[in-house]
Amino acid sequence: MAAKKKRSSSHRRTKTGSKSRRKASNQVRTEMHHMRSGKHKVKSRKQAIAIGLNKARKKGAKIPRKGASKKK
Repeated sequence: MAAKKKRSSSHRRTKTGSKSRRKASNQVRTEMHHMRSGKHKVKSRKQAIAIGLNKARKKGAKIPRKGASKKK
C-alpha cells in the first residue's frame, strides 16, 4: 500500500482562485476598517462588503457576481 503524500500549505495556496480570494478579503477588510473608523458613511456591514468586493473586481480579481453564487 502506497503512503499518502502530505501536501504543504503552499501547495494549497497555489490552487486556482486563491489569489483573487486573498485580494478580495484584503479589500473587504480595509473597507470594514474604514466603516468602523467613520471614513465612509456606510449604513450596513453588507454594504461595506459590497464596496470591498467591487474595489477588488476593479483591481482585477476574478470574483463571481452575486447572482452566480446565489443560484443554489
